[in-house]
Amino acid sequence: MVTIQDTELRQGIAIAIDKAKHFSHSVLASEVQKVNWIDPYQFYANGNKCFVGERFFWKDPDGEQIIVGLGVAKQIQSEMKINRFDEIEEKWQHVLKDAVIVGEQTNAGSGPTLFGGFSFDPLKKKTRLWEKFTESLFHLPKYMLTIIKGQAYLTTNIICSQQDDLRLVEKVTVERQALLESGSSVPEFTEPVINDIQEIHPEEWKESVTNLVKSFQESDLKKVVLARELRLRFENPVQVERVLSHLLMEQKESYIFAFEVNGDCFIGATPERLVKKENNQYFSTCLAGSIARGKDQIEDERLGESLLNDPKNLIEHHYVVEMIKEAMEETCDEVILPNKPQLMKTKFIQHLYTPVVGKSREGTSLFNVVNRLHPTPALGGLPKEPAVAKIREIEELDRGFYAAPIGWMDFNGNGEFAVAIRSALVQGKEASLFAGCGVVEDSKAESEYIETKIKFRPMLTALGGNQI
Repeated sequence: MVTIQDTELRQGIAIAIDKAKHFSHSVLASEVQKVNWIDPYQFYANGNKCFVGERFFWKDPDGEQIIVGLGVAKQIQSEMKINRFDEIEEKWQHVLKDAVIVGEQTNAGSGPTLFGGFSFDPLKKKTRLWEKFTESLFHLPKYMLTIIKGQAYLTTNIICSQQDDLRLVEKVTVERQALLESGSSVPEFTEPVINDIQEIHPEEWKESVTNLVKSFQESDLKKVVLARELRLRFENPVQVERVLSHLLMEQKESYIFAFEVNGDCFIGATPERLVKKENNQYFSTCLAGSIARGKDQIEDERLGESLLNDPKNLIEHHYVVEMIKEAMEETCDEVILPNKPQLMKTKFIQHLYTPVVGKSREGTSLFNVVNRLHPTPALGGLPKEPAVAKIREIEELDRGFYAAPIGWMDFNGNGEFAVAIRSALVQGKEASLFAGCGVVEDSKAESEYIETKIKFRPMLTALGGNQI
């Protein structure tokens, strides 16, 4: 059992209440404590009792950083079609301007930290599928566990108003301690029963690929990424904790994320980093070009070698490298990347992969770089704006947060965003899975269709389904 003191929290809340009365607006009090080990998955699962629909989970591929949030102290959102990255940044800085932060404040991803993401295309007509998610949506959690290289930190974020007094301290302390004492019992899972798996208009999707390829001859488009949806219907409500447990066991080399909003949960295991900021450095990833894993080591190596030497995939990968390099050069003082790609292998798929490192330019924030990078040619196409416009025109799917930036940013400006692929939107007894592929001038509709089936596999398996 973890027991923590409320001394600094009491002090922080007292100062924040005084500030709230002085400035006539609410003020954030945030306390960070170094604590004994708390299992992050268990912390998330325990939140099901009081904070269902208000949780998030994040794990990086190395497992060196895990962040789990329970409750929503502050929601920051935007429905703006343009300048949405700037608006979220401005609202976040407004929260931090008068904030009172006490305790351990030296570790990235602890203390006041936003978690959330952006929609793929705010100009795309919105459907009911993503109605609970605004175009840009972030949560500042009430209670947040951060694991950094095995060390645990607990952040408590409280928004203090002019009407509050120090009785708030006791209320928060009791609630927090009850959460920490809620035990470590393993949740009981039932085997999911899938009543129906529906491919959304697969033949029409293949026809759109064929028509798109033909249109390349009459346009400047080099690549357009088309995505499609797989809809699952279950006998009982999906247990998100079970899905997360499966991903943590089977997709260790990926970013694992879950973001709950008003009962829906966007969850996935993506191999693709968009950008990470650590002090004065930015790290990005070029990931494009993919092939299945082999049934044994010999076949796996053969497939990997064929990917490394496949002209179509190398061209597709080169587009991504050039775009990300250009975007990083616009926002960084120095950019470093290798001359040729290597392989990144996940459980079901292997990709062409090129890492990129940049030195931060003064005055550039993480949200600036996210804005500049999204969407990469791996998720949108080339040229960027015409490709996104073409997707908006011909793609039936409302992507919502799929293929868009999801991640976190702390009060010091450090953070990390991944590209939300290999993902699903869980809605009670139903779930939508998403997968896409890059269409270029020599693409074949049936091959691209098979590629999307491979990309469905990680989330389909996590949800208890077999191959389609």
